[in-house]
Amino acid sequence: MGIFIKGFNYIMDIFFKMTWLNDLSGFIVQKILKLDLTSQIGGSVQFFLFDTIKIFILLTILIYGISYIQSYFPPERTKKLLGNMKGIKGRVVGALLGTITPFCSCSSIPIFIGFTASGLPLGTTFSFLISSPLVDLGSFLLLMSFFGFKIAFIYVLVGLVLAVVGGSIIDRLNLETQVEDYVREMPNVDGELETMTKRKRHEFSKEQVKEIFKKVWPYVIIGVGIGALIHNWIPQELIENLIGNNNKFAVLISTILGMPMYADIFGTIPIAEALFSKGVGIGTILSFMMAVTALSLPSIIMLSKVVKAKLLTIFILIVGIGIIIIGYFFNFFGYMFI
Repeated sequence: MGIFIKGFNYIMDIFFKMTWLNDLSGFIVQKILKLDLTSQIGGSVQFFLFDTIKIFILLTILIYGISYIQSYFPPERTKKLLGNMKGIKGRVVGALLGTITPFCSCSSIPIFIGFTASGLPLGTTFSFLISSPLVDLGSFLLLMSFFGFKIAFIYVLVGLVLAVVGGSIIDRLNLETQVEDYVREMPNVDGELETMTKRKRHEFSKEQVKEIFKKVWPYVIIGVGIGALIHNWIPQELIENLIGNNNKFAVLISTILGMPMYADIFGTIPIAEALFSKGVGIGTILSFMMAVTALSLPSIIMLSKVVKAKLLTIFILIVGIGIIIIGYFFNFFGYMFI
């Protein structure tokens, strides 16, 4: 058992935490750039170098791997799979399928439209829509690389629970009439399922890396920049007063702050890491991340073109309240996972 734990910790240090890269970035800052790591400028440059390179390495590997898995689950196959499942089973599977789909809510909405147009239950499609940006495999592995396995696992677990519960509530409310008419009237055309060869799967994965990389790299740079600013320039007292553990409304504030933003998990991780280093509660941090990825203003605007105001409001309330509950849960019990 001891050998297994040592092996696991070694893999975590080398491939996820990338301690070697932290040492390398420190060497570059100190020996090549001649900056003091303990200074604000030196610390900021080291943070920026380490996090940017680390995220880009993980980004490339994760997108390629997840896209390869995703090639086995094209929308047509997924629709057929979900079409045979009703009730809670359909919502659970819908939430689980969200873990192997695109990396942000704006990318998930077109798939949600296709699922809804094909006649899948609204609860199932919303379980998918909630889980997709929140708990994809990339989120899990990235969180694990920064915060460890326990926090990453619990985050994914509560995210899936939120997706299933949210889909169940929407299903119970019988809101099918709250979907825009053009969505229901769309022709349900199922294309033939193409059996991809191994070579085609690799080509598909490489193309996905290129496409997603082009979309997310600016948010990574911005996110790392904000993280470096928080980590080295903003006084800890200011952050503690605003969203520290002594502020009872910290989770609510972080959720509200996250909603107008637009980024994916790759852009929010550096900010989360910097806030964590300043002593902000893990629940407050996760609430911010969830709000950015699941309730960003651009995704809400896109969704408003698909569903009517009543259903959109209910969706925002369910996900928003769920995020706040999860945030307070982690703040109260987070010490058990760190």
